[in-house]
Amino acid sequence: MCISGTARKNLNKLLSLADNNTVLTMSDFDLVLKCWGKVESDYPGYGGEILTRLFSEHPDTQKLFPKFVAIPQSSLAGNKDVAAHGTTVLKKLADLVKAKGQHADILKPMATSHANIHKIPLNNFKLISEIIVQVFKEKAGLDAAGQDALRRVLAAVINDLDCYYKELGFAG
Repeated sequence: MCISGTARKNLNKLLSLADNNTVLTMSDFDLVLKCWGKVESDYPGYGGEILTRLFSEHPDTQKLFPKFVAIPQSSLAGNKDVAAHGTTVLKKLADLVKAKGQHADILKPMATSHANIHKIPLNNFKLISEIIVQVFKEKAGLDAAGQDALRRVLAAVINDLDCYYKELGFAG
């Protein structure tokens, strides 16, 4: 079952009593948003770096992007098309983060296209999530608390994405 909005807040309040380090809170979104201005000021730089690392560290992921398949690893960094798609990824992530858990209207259409059209396995979202955390740490100065918060935010998004995938019958 997908959990978002008020239900997520109530569940988080209950669960936070047990383990405050793994529960998503509104302060997680606020910590992530603190560094977002730096990211927004250079979406192509951040986005290009994130996708370049994804394709370099996990070469099989490049095959999921038909227009990038023919680009040699040595030409990924600085490629304007890679940076443009990275910009798209980060703008969507911005929408999700700024929604602060109220992201169903944003995430469901994305899940539908990624399941039915692009056929993107869920694990790829997990791979790119850790790369996003590392790039934000290095380029945006996201501190340890912010990194943990970003991991929780991304995990919640992936969890909800998984729920939508299951509703769609996609075993991603």
